[in-house]
Amino acid sequence: MFKLSTFVVIAGLLLSVTSQAEAKGCIKGAVVGGVAGHVAHHGVAGAAAGCAVGHHMANKKDKEADKQQQQQQQQQQSK
Repeated sequence: MFKLSTFVVIAGLLLSVTSQAEAKGCIKGAVVGGVAGHVAHHGVAGAAAGCAVGHHMANKKDKEADKQQQQQQQQQQSK
């Protein structure tokens, strides 16, 4: 069973690497979630949840950076 879940996690990570634009944050989250899930004997579920959370956090960080950049541009234009 462990070999199967390890294979599934590795296959999922490799597939996510092929679409890098959409996988931002997924790999890092999947690794962290997989380790945490392994401790709780749910490695695959942990990796999947970690991927989703990592992707969400990366999108959130990008939106905040875009917002900050827009604010800086507005401040420069008003000078």
